Amino acid sequence: MKHGKKYTDNAKLIDRNIMYDPADALELAVKTGTAKFDETVEVHLRLGVDSRHADQQVRGAVVLPNGTGKSIRVAVFAKGEEAKAAEEAGAEVVGAEDLVTRVQEGFMDFDVAIAAPNMMGLVGRLGRFLGPRGLMPSPKAGTVTNEVAKAVEEAKAGKIEYRLDKSNIIHCPIGKVSFGVEKLQENFDTLVDAVLKAKPATTKGQYVRSCAVASTMGPGIRINPAKLSTIGPSA
Repeated sequence: MKHGKKYTDNAKLIDRNIMYDPADALELAVKTGTAKFDETVEVHLRLGVDSRHADQQVRGAVVLPNGTGKSIRVAVFAKGEEAKAAEEAGAEVVGAEDLVTRVQEGFMDFDVAIAAPNMMGLVGRLGRFLGPRGLMPSPKAGTVTNEVAKAVEEAKAGKIEYRLDKSNIIHCPIGKVSFGVEKLQENFDTLVDAVLKAKPATTKGQYVRSCAVASTMGPGIRINPAKLSTIGPSA
């Protein structure tokens, strides 16, 4: 694969033969995020689990202390007082049967979908529309809840969902290059702490097999997994 001159120059700043401490890796991610737009910094965690087994699923949600740097559009499936509360909390789209119909017709102008539990009979019909985009409301992610207003506020404050893909890897944004190292470190620690606490009881061997960070257009930077067990907001 051929890369541009800027990527090649940035890659020279990284020693491929070593695994960095988290703070050093994040500093390099900021240095190599030199595109003309404000690049997103992402974390990639490969876990020693088998996502094919229900008892080894790793999935949840966490509110990043400094947000993601992205303006989040929220859709809420609710009626009555819950719908009113969602609107007051700042949800851009609120509806019930009408919203289900809109989504079936192709409306997808939102980043997070939240549903009241009594709406899941209707929302369940949208699996083939929302599922492939990772937008299907889920109790584990806190997006199926009786506290829809709180869920809207958290989504807008920087709540992200983490979950394994088919390769047993978690991919999550932790902010923008413009955040600087300190804020990215706080978000990184919060995410990793949540993933470590979500370790399935049936997991054997090394839980975090590898970890890397990268800006949108920058090269990947490997982090020493052994350094992850001692970090986190509670450390």
